[in-house]
Amino acid sequence: MTTDDILLRELERDALTEIVNIGVGRAASNLRKMVGGQVLLSVPAIEIVSQPRAARLISEREEADLVAVRQDFSGAFSGRALLIFPETKSLELVRAVTHDELSVEEVLEMEHEALAETGNVILNSCLATMANMLKRSLSMTIPEVVRGNGASLFEVIEDEPDAGLVLFLYIDFSVRDRDIRGYIAMLMSLPSLAVLKELVGEFIERVVGEDG
Repeated sequence: MTTDDILLRELERDALTEIVNIGVGRAASNLRKMVGGQVLLSVPAIEIVSQPRAARLISEREEADLVAVRQDFSGAFSGRALLIFPETKSLELVRAVTHDELSVEEVLEMEHEALAETGNVILNSCLATMANMLKRSLSMTIPEVVRGNGASLFEVIEDEPDAGLVLFLYIDFSVRDRDIRGYIAMLMSLPSLAVLKELVGEFIERVVGEDG
């Protein structure tokens, strides 16, 4: 595989950013329905970085421990999607999803289940929208709730600093009127990125064809 196989031209990067934007917008709409508050999103950032660098990008923003809902996806392209929160915000999300109707003890009991379900809805709607726009289908694993820092969430192996480059895609989000903020991140290997680059190229051709 050569560098040309994975490097995104400006047009491809713009198209992928737009596809992700639409997918995340769909996910945010579902989150808004769940929590009953406006969800604010940043513009997606798409970078090809090492896994340790991906971990640092999250750790630089959040010094506290993190909790994440993690799902692997596979199909035409594969990778790992994560919905990440500072651990201190996870209970606030559960309270929002359950509309403040539970006691503290009930919130604690439901935390794992509520986080997994929330992550499942958000990550599935985001990836399903992206796959649909690329005319492909993806399957996803059962959501898994994990805790730790950036390095453990991305499973960075300290003894292997060159553990492989990945496409790291991340979006900041927050819920207005709630003390909730987090990140949606995706990690994809370079072979998957090469496939994704092809699919984005086909997407661009379709759009150009329609516009022509």
